[in-house]
Amino acid sequence: MVVHMSAQVSEDTIEEVRKSNDIVDVIGDYIQLKKQGRNYFGLCPFHGEKTPSFSVTQDKQIFHCFGCGKGGNVLTFIMEIEGYTFSEALKFLAERSGIEVPEAIQNPGASLSQENQNILDASEWVAKLYHHVLRYTKNGEDGYHYLRERGITDETIRTFQLGFAPNVKDFTAEFLAKKGFHQQHLAKAGLISVNDDNTLVDNFQGRVIFPIRNHLGKTIAFGGRTLFEQDPKYLNSPQNDLFHKGKILYNFDLAKKQIRKQAEAVLFEGYMDVIAAHQAGVENAVATLGTSLTESQARLLRRYVDTVVICYDADAAGTDAAYKASETLRKAGCHVKIANLTENMDPDDYITEYGAESFRQNVIASSMTFTSFYMQYLKRDFNLSVESDRIQYIENVLKHLATIDSAVEREYYLKEVSEAYSVSMDSLLNEIQANREKMGLDKDKKSRNSYTSKGENKNRSEKLRPAFHNAERQLIAYMLQDASIAEKVREDIGASFTIEDHKVIITYLYAYYEEGYQPDVSSFLEMLPDSRLKEMVTEIAMIPVHEAITTSEINDYVRVIRSEQSNKQDIQSLKTEQKLAEQQNDPIKAAEIAMQMIEIQRRWRL
Repeated sequence: MVVHMSAQVSEDTIEEVRKSNDIVDVIGDYIQLKKQGRNYFGLCPFHGEKTPSFSVTQDKQIFHCFGCGKGGNVLTFIMEIEGYTFSEALKFLAERSGIEVPEAIQNPGASLSQENQNILDASEWVAKLYHHVLRYTKNGEDGYHYLRERGITDETIRTFQLGFAPNVKDFTAEFLAKKGFHQQHLAKAGLISVNDDNTLVDNFQGRVIFPIRNHLGKTIAFGGRTLFEQDPKYLNSPQNDLFHKGKILYNFDLAKKQIRKQAEAVLFEGYMDVIAAHQAGVENAVATLGTSLTESQARLLRRYVDTVVICYDADAAGTDAAYKASETLRKAGCHVKIANLTENMDPDDYITEYGAESFRQNVIASSMTFTSFYMQYLKRDFNLSVESDRIQYIENVLKHLATIDSAVEREYYLKEVSEAYSVSMDSLLNEIQANREKMGLDKDKKSRNSYTSKGENKNRSEKLRPAFHNAERQLIAYMLQDASIAEKVREDIGASFTIEDHKVIITYLYAYYEEGYQPDVSSFLEMLPDSRLKEMVTEIAMIPVHEAITTSEINDYVRVIRSEQSNKQDIQSLKTEQKLAEQQNDPIKAAEIAMQMIEIQRRWRL
């Protein structure tokens, strides 16, 4: 192959890496995939959407998004999702599948600036340093005793790499200076501050340390909880190119496999709640980083699961935060449940008092639906002993119930309202119906599968293209899966396709087969010179084709393409004649020629 092939990496190695990483498994690490027929579908990680339009084809080892057009093979996906160079993607996938790659690409580092790479390296060193201090030195005893008193075991400390920053102002600065790190990099990472007199101060001194890792498990920031009356009680690293707290979820790197396995994520407010929950057997636990849940974090969770259980503190502030988080998650398309936590307790306290088993069964497994939570939450705004407040409360509940698509679910909650407030079911049902009509929710909807709708939209766009354009795309789709068809087309029309991009694609495809490669779309993509062509090929490769196509059908496609070429030549010839007629001041002949051109163009579009 020609493109992306580093001189230090053989084509055989690249093929081995690609074939050792099944595209469904790799992409499944980033989004929730559901099988529909022969393909897998999920929410595209490259653009915001609520209806899955991202398709992965296992037998061809390619992906394509019908929404934004992104497409390619497993290497392309990793390059896109991680912002990696080809070498970095190759290294990442090689390590994932246990394949050794040449030293030349062991540390490519091209996607990170030198400054950010230094920050990343320094953060990794500091995480190890603080963990060592906590576990094995006298300086870490305060932090270790604090965690043990909170019920955190040595195994959990090791799993989360918890640490302690000694209450010594230049401990970290001196350690990193010996490792050769520059002050400005350490200051940007928030590990140290530089005083006016140029002395250095450790920002996290005297704090229990919670390393914050990205989705790949790389330490990119820290959270610290003070043990010595410092302000603030909790301190996070400042945001930088590597760390955006509104896009990261604490513990996501460890939890994502369990989130996929259990098809559910449990969302907490803080580090200690996640750690205590994990230790109690709730391993699909994540948390925000000291801020309200953001739309970006909600979309991240939605890509992995349909259902999120919110387990915030059961006080007034925690309940308000849970409601806001619920709205953000529901907007992202998540099904939301609220953990059944005892009033005025936080998750960590509950586990300490009632134990892990009770937490799993009575808090998480017994979580309430969002509607049940909302009906309770709404009561806080009304004095239900006052008739007018009761009526207003019921009307608010009905507005929410009207948004529920399931008639069975609506009726379930309506019965609860009917019995609690002595209102007839007929009245409630009439009000619901009126609300749904106002909201435009009872229009005649066709209950079609979203994937089918995508296919119908795709077929519609195929029909909108001229016949020759569709013929070229269909022919390329067959050529991609059968070298003998490609050879026949080459003999018949060579590269004489009409669309310029199609000409480029089949030229590369002819070369691919000439080099002795077998039909393999994922492998062929590595020969193409840019992402736009790759996306086009993956889209074409998704076109349904017959397993056995006759020579007559191939000839039909070729005939349409040849006819287009002939029409173009006719038009060019007529344009020359028309120009000559105009020069000879013969408007009648020029008009006749124009009519001939219009007729040819009309036939094009049939």
